[in-house]
Amino acid sequence: MLSRVANSIYWMARYLERADCVARFIDVNTHLMLDLALDQNAAQWYPLIATSGDDEDFNQRYKQADERAVVKFMTFDQKNPNSILQSIFRARENARTVREVIPVEMWEKINEIYHLTQSQSRKRSVADLQDYYREIRQSGHLFTGLMHNTMSRDMGWQFAHMGQMLERADKTARLLDVKYFLLLPHNDVWKDSAYDAVQWGAVLKSVNALEMYRQQFHTINYKDVTQFLLFSKAFPRSVLFCLDAAAAALDTLTGDKTVPQKASQEMGVLCRSIHDSDASHIISAGLHEFIDIFQANLNLVDEAIYESYFEV
Repeated sequence: MLSRVANSIYWMARYLERADCVARFIDVNTHLMLDLALDQNAAQWYPLIATSGDDEDFNQRYKQADERAVVKFMTFDQKNPNSILQSIFRARENARTVREVIPVEMWEKINEIYHLTQSQSRKRSVADLQDYYREIRQSGHLFTGLMHNTMSRDMGWQFAHMGQMLERADKTARLLDVKYFLLLPHNDVWKDSAYDAVQWGAVLKSVNALEMYRQQFHTINYKDVTQFLLFSKAFPRSVLFCLDAAAAALDTLTGDKTVPQKASQEMGVLCRSIHDSDASHIISAGLHEFIDIFQANLNLVDEAIYESYFEV
């Protein structure tokens, strides 16, 4: 497979997963504020920017992190490379260049999401965009179903699956960070309270995990939710599950011994950092600090994949 084709398939899947996850970020933040009857002010919207890693860009171009500004920045801002609009545009551009190697149904779904986003791009409030965010999330499920049910398990599928799983692992970790930042000022008051359970329940709902979590745990608390979303071996949006899936795809691709092994080495380091830890250790050391280190290591994996497969 040409490196150009592999790169496009990898990023097509990553960008679509990114759009899905940003919609989930906004959804969980909205429900967190509604459940706690928090004011719709900048203090409650800025956590989305802080945990996205785009706070420097946002602060340079926006005066205040209120609902209107954050929704525009994360959903329709053309200058924000991680907005839903830009993620879908880039996914479509990557898919367009490899139309001959992906099923037509996948291209049609991406095109449909793109035109839906264009038709909604003048809206600025969460209330007006609830249906749109729901459509983005549903489209993410449909695209994943098409990818799994219509693509041959060749190199193209492995690159798409690896890209999707790495993006999902990153965003699940960041979703935990949203909750951390939002409740930080009230931590002593709300920790282990009924309010806290409601909020962690909202986080679980945002990744469609509530029912699966309840099959394993009887009560909702921060330690068990952290354990489930980071370390579940069975739930398909947990960080550990996603990394294991990405590593398996990479192992298939690295069967050719002429390919540099740096990507496999970095992936191994990242996977061991998860397998060798647990929720108790992470919480005692600092959840936010762990996620920062995890994301830095994830960037090293992405750079190694680029050097091994795309930079030729």
